[in-house]
Amino acid sequence: MSGPDRPPEALPPGVLAVGLTGGIGSGKSTAAAGLARRGAVVVDADALAREVVAPGGEAYEAVLARFGRDLVGPDGQLDRARLAATVFADPAARADLEALVHPAVGARMAAARLAPRPPGSVVVFDVPLLRPAHRQLLALDLVVVVDCPPELALRRLQEGRGMAEADARSRMAAQPSREERLALADWVLDNSGRPEELEAQLDTLWAELLRRARAGSPPTA
Repeated sequence: MSGPDRPPEALPPGVLAVGLTGGIGSGKSTAAAGLARRGAVVVDADALAREVVAPGGEAYEAVLARFGRDLVGPDGQLDRARLAATVFADPAARADLEALVHPAVGARMAAARLAPRPPGSVVVFDVPLLRPAHRQLLALDLVVVVDCPPELALRRLQEGRGMAEADARSRMAAQPSREERLALADWVLDNSGRPEELEAQLDTLWAELLRRARAGSPPTA
């Protein structure tokens, strides 16, 4: 994901912007859903990526030009499973796909960051491949990392999603390392235990996010 810089004065007042990331199989989506239930506005980079490669999307024609129109199904939609099988087996192809898709996703996320919202709002940017540059692009106030040991993530992918071990390991290797993710973290959610343990951590995190959001809101008359 990439995109143009924004002037700081363009940011909406009193809105807390939070980056949420975690490796595949870490439970990041579970954490995002938990924050949404508590009242966060969640902007999902994966959902935006699906939109930009849908018919009429910003990257649709460019992706077909690079990877072939045989990826189009009878309904006109891109066969994302076939495309994923191609790019995860070829780092150069994956880099090409990211170069086509990430700028469009970045532009949409930057627009979401600038959208007017009520003071005290918490906006969570759910970004699997969060990198240091995204912190500047989205003017993130906080980065939250959902973490678990790699072997636990691997087991979840195999048992929960039915992935073959080789496929799961390939997808894990295509993402930033655990160490790289943790180096970005202002807050770590340890998802190596039971679901209720993660929920308790989300309660603590949400209370802190609300405190920070309200502290940054302008006083009311």
